Amino acid sequence: MIRALVTGATGFIGSSVARVLLQKGCQVRVLVRPDSDERAIAGLDVQRMVGDLRHIDSLHAAVQGCDQVYHVAALYTYWTRNPAEIYATNVVGTRNMLIAARQAKVPRFVYTSSVAVLGLHENDSPADEETPATLFDMISDYKRSKYLAEALAREFASRSFNVVIVNPSTPVGPRDVKPTPTGQIVLDYLTGRMPAYVDTGLNLVDVEDVALGHWLAAQKGVSGRRYILGNCNLTLQEIFQLLEQISGRPAPRMRLPHSAAMLYAYFDSGLARLLPNHAPRATPDTVRLSKKHMYFDASRAVKELGFPQNDIRIALRKAVNWFRSEYALNA
Repeated sequence: MIRALVTGATGFIGSSVARVLLQKGCQVRVLVRPDSDERAIAGLDVQRMVGDLRHIDSLHAAVQGCDQVYHVAALYTYWTRNPAEIYATNVVGTRNMLIAARQAKVPRFVYTSSVAVLGLHENDSPADEETPATLFDMISDYKRSKYLAEALAREFASRSFNVVIVNPSTPVGPRDVKPTPTGQIVLDYLTGRMPAYVDTGLNLVDVEDVALGHWLAAQKGVSGRRYILGNCNLTLQEIFQLLEQISGRPAPRMRLPHSAAMLYAYFDSGLARLLPNHAPRATPDTVRLSKKHMYFDASRAVKELGFPQNDIRIALRKAVNWFRSEYALNA
C-alpha cells in the first residue's frame, strides 16, 4: 500500500487530492495546523499530522516512511496586510518540505505550482509549459512567491531528487471552503454581488480532475517537468453565461472598463487598510492581471499523463450546488 502525505489537505485542491488518493487505496496522512479548519476533510479516513510549513522541525515525523508527498499547501490570496506571510508559507514552506522529504528519502514528490508562474502571449493565444516568464513579469506577491517556490522545486529536481511539478489553472468545484478567489466569483454571482464584468479570460478546470492529475503525475510524470492541469479557455462573460444556464440567475450585461475597475480597486483596498475586518473584493493587482486573457494549453498533461478533459459545465454545476448548500442560498 502506498503511503502518501498531503499538505494543504484542508484546502480546496488538497482535500480533493486526499480523496483521490483514498480512492486509489493509499494510506493517507495530512499535515494540519492545530487551528486548521478541517471541514473539507471531515469524515475522511486520514491520519492527521500536526505541523507548520514554516517550521521544518515540525515536518520530519509527517514525511517519515512516506512513498509519496503531495505538497499542495499554499497561501492563495491577492490581498494581505502582511505580504511576508505569503513568502513564509509559499517559499520557505516549500523549501522546508523539500528538505524534509529529501532527508527522509521519499521516492516521489509532487509539487503543486500554478499557471500563475507561466508566461502569457501578447495575442492571448494559449500559453504552455515552455512559455517564458521572469520574476519581473509576476504581478502580485502571490505570483512572485509561487514563481520562487517552483524554482526551488526545479532546483531540487536538478539535484537528483524526484520532483514532478503540476501547474493547475483555475479550478472550480465543491468544498471551496475559504473560498478561493475563483470560488468567491461564483459565490458573489450566486448572491447577486456581481453587477458587471471586465474583459478578461480564464482557463477553467474541475478541481476533482486536478486532483486526479496529481495522482497521474506521481505515476507517470517526469522529474523536473511541468504539467499544466487545465481544460477550457473562456472569457469571464462566457463563464457568467454558463453560470446563468446552470443557476437560473441572470448574468451581468454591463462590461466595466479596466480604468473604472482600477479606481474601485484602489478605493476598496484603501478601505481594507482602514477597516480591520474588511477584505477587498478587488485589488490593483487583480485588475492588472485581468487585462490579460489567461489562456493555457494542457496538451502535455493530456498526452503524457492521460489528464481528463471533462465538460466544464459539470464542474460549475458542482460548484453552484455546493455553494448553495453551504450558504443556504435559494435556487
